[in-house]
Amino acid sequence: MNLNEALKRLDAALTALEAAAARREEADRRSGDLETELSLMQDDRARLAVDLDGTIAKLDRMEATTADVGRRLELAMAAVQAVLDAETASVALRNDGD
Repeated sequence: MNLNEALKRLDAALTALEAAAARREEADRRSGDLETELSLMQDDRARLAVDLDGTIAKLDRMEATTADVGRRLELAMAAVQAVLDAETASVALRNDGD
């Protein structure tokens, strides 16, 4: 093998080494980007979990309030019905007495 061939092989090896180093650098950069993106996604997930827990607690309170309002409305309607029934009976008694 002569000197020119050896230099060509050395140049080709250096070119391949530079390309491999560039690929490795790009892979490391992408890995860093992915790690950053993963960290951001984990932060978002944690925030969403807190928001979801708060929303569920609020929904539970609203359901309890709705049930309480429903019970109160039923009591109020029963009271109004009792007054109406009493008035109807009173009117009927007055009409029967006349």
